[in-house]
Amino acid sequence: MKKGIKQLVAEAEAEIETLTVDEAKALVGDPGATLVDLRDVRELERDGAIPGAFHAPRGMLEFWVDPDSPYFKPVFGSGNKFVFFCAAGLRSALATQQVQRMGLEPVAHIAGGFGAWKQAGGPVQAYERPAKPAKPG
Repeated sequence: MKKGIKQLVAEAEAEIETLTVDEAKALVGDPGATLVDLRDVRELERDGAIPGAFHAPRGMLEFWVDPDSPYFKPVFGSGNKFVFFCAAGLRSALATQQVQRMGLEPVAHIAGGFGAWKQAGGPVQAYERPAKPAKPG
């Protein structure tokens, strides 16, 4: 292994903005900020979700962020500040670095992720899968 995960995360954190849980909690409900949950849907179902956070599975993030992608999600064209988080802050550090390199800004991630959020008493709700659109016909 030429470069392990610890080094990758340390390099990412040197390039990106990292918010404390309290700083992130202050952005909940701010119309100029979007919290983005990168966790797998199974993690959301098991552990709950931050109210109002947008779910963007880590594996699709770059495709959802790029306006030239057929998978682009308009939320990422809003001009908001995007605050990414995962379970512990490792995936979100790497994801934040990647989308920042792609040109999405402003971006940050939450130190300690969802685990730190819950431990600090941040609001959590049960995850509800979005309704699938009705099939025509």
